[in-house]
Amino acid sequence: MTDQLTVIVLAAGGGTRMKSKTMKVLHRIGGRSMIGHVLDAVGRLEPTCVCAVVGHQREQVGPHVRELLPEAVLAVQEEQLGTGHAVRVALDALAEQQVAAVAGTVLVAYGDTPLLQGATLQWFAAQHEAAQAAVSILSGVVEKPVGYGRIVRDEEGEVVAIVEEKDANADQRAIREINSGILAFDAGFLTDAITRVGNDNAKGEYYLTDAVGLARDAGLTVAAFPVDDVWQTEGANDRVQLAALGRELNRRIVDRWMRDGVTVLDPETTWIEADVVLAEDVTILPGTQLLGTTVVAEDAVIGPDTTLEDCEVGAGARVVRTHGQLAVIGERATVGPFSYLRPNTVLGAGGKIGAFVETKNAEIGDGAKVPHLSYVGDAEIGEGTNIGAGTIFANYDGVEKHRTKVGKQARTASNNTFVAPVTIGDGAGTGAGTVVRRDVPPGALAVSAGQQRNLPGWAQSKRAGTPQADAAAAAGAGAAASEKPEPED
Repeated sequence: MTDQLTVIVLAAGGGTRMKSKTMKVLHRIGGRSMIGHVLDAVGRLEPTCVCAVVGHQREQVGPHVRELLPEAVLAVQEEQLGTGHAVRVALDALAEQQVAAVAGTVLVAYGDTPLLQGATLQWFAAQHEAAQAAVSILSGVVEKPVGYGRIVRDEEGEVVAIVEEKDANADQRAIREINSGILAFDAGFLTDAITRVGNDNAKGEYYLTDAVGLARDAGLTVAAFPVDDVWQTEGANDRVQLAALGRELNRRIVDRWMRDGVTVLDPETTWIEADVVLAEDVTILPGTQLLGTTVVAEDAVIGPDTTLEDCEVGAGARVVRTHGQLAVIGERATVGPFSYLRPNTVLGAGGKIGAFVETKNAEIGDGAKVPHLSYVGDAEIGEGTNIGAGTIFANYDGVEKHRTKVGKQARTASNNTFVAPVTIGDGAGTGAGTVVRRDVPPGALAVSAGQQRNLPGWAQSKRAGTPQADAAAAAGAGAAASEKPEPED
């Protein structure tokens, strides 16, 4: 390929059929915006320069493009007067911003084609340059070409023109080879031809595709290269089309991971976003969503009915019916069912976060366990410690959050409340129902409950005539109302 490659990405259209306050190209599938997918594909070409043409809601689109591709040039198309006008705006912006002179090949792509692949663009650019064409068209052959511009060829198969559907006659509308909109140009030809593109058409717009006729009139080569995978050129104009592209993208991602050694029991109910990384021998059970930059190591089992976003899962871990975000799950650890891992949860190797447990900003050491019905917020739990069922880490005093530290090999009983800030030492324990308000020294047992008292005959005295009192009487309970405390242990 030539050493000089400029890519222009068109992203100025309003996308009114989306019926959204979000600009069309910013709608997301597979964990990225549509234009994010396109810029990723474009970046794989390592172009000399990338120019994104923005217009509608450019205050949204421009910063997003710059975030993904800081070196991109932004060109503003104040009025959307067609693709030819957009490319002219881009070329003017490149000149005004004193970018290196446009030379070699200019590739024009669209910001709403999220299935586009870098390898396809590389192939297309190479074909264009090998043909020494002034203009090349990435085309496709489809069963139902409604809505697309048609590639018109002569009897020798040479490209004569691209005719937009609104301007096509009946014979031209029957043509099944369509223009994807992705074009490649000789830079010298484009910079001249773009000034001569007119707007004498049904919509009164400047069509970039009219450059084909200009090239033909000048006796220059025009080529069209059909791509087998037409999905890559599909755009989304409304939410129905967006969902269809999302399903197709997900199918491709899931298929790729299965071919790379991941077991997916039910691909139809499994969603994996584009930036997720999976090792060989990972198993994904039905109803699972792996989102963002989630990474799962070998032999881990995820699901069923689990959503992990930006999480890290260690080798051999097991995560069941869990929602996790920005959490780290150590190797051989177990999570779930019905666990909620909020950001900055770190579970050590062989540790456990069990049923109906919520964690947040918590470090749970190797082999430590929080098995049941607990909230662990702003906490550090040492290696090998077991937290009893129904434990609450009371981290919020109404104004500020505070941290609780539980040492190594501690054993805390059921139905505890740890009122932060507080420290429970290594090897310490707590009694059932204890409210821990002060530090517990290593090896000590903390008990806060008072002495138990039994009130004989209470049911018959205070609940006479109820099933409770009747059951007590049938059991031979005495009717005495005196209070006699049980002896201490």
